[in-house]
Amino acid sequence: MTVAPVASRGVPEEDLAAPSRLTALRAAVARIGTTLDEDATCAELAREAVRQVGGTAAVLRIAVDAGTGYEAVHGDPALLPDVRWAIAAARETSALGEAADPIPYVAPDGGRPALSVPLATYGQSYGALVCARDRAAFTPAEAALITVLAERAASHIRQAREHDRIRGIVGNLQRALLAEPGRPHPNLDVAIRYLPVGQSALVGGDWCETVRLHFGRTLLVVGDVMGHGLEAAVDMTAYRSALRYIASADLPPHRVLRQLDDIASAEPERRPATCLIARVDPNRGQVTLASAGHLPPAVIDAEGRTSLLPVPVGPPLGTGLGGYEPATYRLDPAQTLVLFTDGLVEHRGEDIDHSLDRLAGVGFAATAGVEDVIDTMLARLDARHAEDDVAVLAAQLHQRSP
Repeated sequence: MTVAPVASRGVPEEDLAAPSRLTALRAAVARIGTTLDEDATCAELAREAVRQVGGTAAVLRIAVDAGTGYEAVHGDPALLPDVRWAIAAARETSALGEAADPIPYVAPDGGRPALSVPLATYGQSYGALVCARDRAAFTPAEAALITVLAERAASHIRQAREHDRIRGIVGNLQRALLAEPGRPHPNLDVAIRYLPVGQSALVGGDWCETVRLHFGRTLLVVGDVMGHGLEAAVDMTAYRSALRYIASADLPPHRVLRQLDDIASAEPERRPATCLIARVDPNRGQVTLASAGHLPPAVIDAEGRTSLLPVPVGPPLGTGLGGYEPATYRLDPAQTLVLFTDGLVEHRGEDIDHSLDRLAGVGFAATAGVEDVIDTMLARLDARHAEDDVAVLAAQLHQRSP
């Protein structure tokens, strides 16, 4: 028995092309909304509309304050209808939302045909896509195709605006979390830099703090909460708040760490953190240090040479293990004490000892102040391209008057 061709079974030829049309539609839809940028999505929509039906296409965003004219125009702008008609049509379809149908433009002189297609999704309208050309009016099939493209674009515009809204909320919260460190005593010069990794965050888990103590002493602190972004910033703020409260009791650095560890370990949700505390006593010309899993501080001498101060390293905060020990060193006005987080020196795949050696190899001008010290350190170690957040604190004692 001979099998007849499919076309002879009464199936319309246009239906035979349905799989290929569906593939083409999927490809067209995929070219819209490739980013979370609303302007880019509008441009992609206009470009794809012209690709599919020819002529000129533009977007009218009535929900935007400045949306009183055509945007993202692709093609010859002269083909577009009067913008006043486009605004009226966009407002008409906006009232109906997703239930609105495309509105054809009927020129008073029988001129160029145009079509206003609503940009709406989830009951929210974002304006309209306006298409125009200088030949035959748009067919129902073309209108349906453009509608699908507009729906796709509206969905991505919704996502872009939601992304911008959330990013704004996060940014405001991060600014609130980025509290300024306290002021040291006037007998101490202090400079601080903070560089969050990446472009999306204002603040992460790294932090610096200074706390005034009795008898002219100042507590200098750097800390590094595990992780990045908003969650780490929230825990960072909790550590800073606890530190300020504990420091008011004027305890030695190792006992401050012990209490911080007790508080953090009692909160299962709190992320672990490393921390280095330095209590500077200008009257005695000394500094007492204690470390909770943190890298040692650096000291720059009168000749501009850098060395690291050995400090007994206890476990990170939040483990509940305790076991912190102090170390005391002489500190004179010709020296600069530098506390930093690991983002300043660490490179992925590099041994930490090699990273610290690179820091120790940085030379400074003999008369460099705290601001110059930090600027030089950040530049020589290329901290602007660090793989982690960077926090640096530099301190110098004031020269005593005769």
